[in-house]
Amino acid sequence: MNIDKTKPVMVTGATGYVAGWVVKRLLEEGLVVHAAIRQPENKEKTKYLDEIAANSPGSIKYFKADLLTPGAYAEAMQGCQVVFHTASPFFLDVKDAQKELIEPAKMGTRNVLEDVNKTESVKRVVLTSSCAAIYGDNRDLYNAPQQTLTEEVWNTSSSVEHQPYSYSKMLAEKEAWDICKEQDRWDLVTVNPSLVLGPGINPFGTSESFALIKQMGDGTFKMGTPNWAIGVIDVRDLAEAHLRCAFIPEAKGRYIISAQSSSFPHIASILREKFGKAYPFPKKSLPKAMVWLFGPIVNPGLSRKAISYNVNHPWKADNSKSKKELGMEYRPLQESLADFFQQMIDNGYFNKK
Repeated sequence: MNIDKTKPVMVTGATGYVAGWVVKRLLEEGLVVHAAIRQPENKEKTKYLDEIAANSPGSIKYFKADLLTPGAYAEAMQGCQVVFHTASPFFLDVKDAQKELIEPAKMGTRNVLEDVNKTESVKRVVLTSSCAAIYGDNRDLYNAPQQTLTEEVWNTSSSVEHQPYSYSKMLAEKEAWDICKEQDRWDLVTVNPSLVLGPGINPFGTSESFALIKQMGDGTFKMGTPNWAIGVIDVRDLAEAHLRCAFIPEAKGRYIISAQSSSFPHIASILREKFGKAYPFPKKSLPKAMVWLFGPIVNPGLSRKAISYNVNHPWKADNSKSKKELGMEYRPLQESLADFFQQMIDNGYFNKK
């Protein structure tokens, strides 16, 4: 599948954390970007991308589109050969998971891809999925091949009641593959990142990633942090993976995009080593029993079942497909965290303790 880079490309949710870096890389490559967002008239929302576009060989054009409105992306998609569908909610503390997570993720994917089916120019869709579509809890790895996540594995443990965010990502990706299989004009490539870290195009991003790293330095975890293992990926590397999935003709299927395995205590230790005693970084892992008892009280979005199934369980994924087929190289976690935390310092996130 060869893509003509003189044709425009469309990005859903273009002002988002991941999408912002995808747009930046597209503009650097000289492409015309059709940015589909809810409020194109809100210059406060678009100012970061506008500034990048003004200093890049590419150009950007905004289109008004809402994820839950059928046909909303038809105009933005006209003439595009590639569609990047990045827009999807990432909130862990929700009151109504069905309404706030699952319906927007699944219906939004369906709405975008139905417009793709009606737009003859589109040849490839790059979908931002997640490792959450592959697993729900760290405990799931015990049933994975060699206790390692691969692109062949699907999340079968999540539900509306348990890990609803992960459930929404799995349902949305399966919806995309089902729709793709019903036609033969365009192909689908999915990007499955682990926890995304690194500075934002918008330094005041609302992603859960910002909340986590802020809590590491603002005293929230001063007494310690759960020994919760996770995979991590720099947002800039993730953006590069999106471009390679779009423009490498042989790219196909799913790609786990994850630099390495880490954990909350590991992240805290890297930050502490880099930024010293100026911030109240956690210095120890909390006993699992304490996390189980008090975690849901401190964070209502965290269930005791999730704590039981994740704390003190390892995490491991195989990223070799991304290295072999996309040529991906991943920057070290130390760099991601240093750049991310420094951006927060520079933008007044913390009062030094």
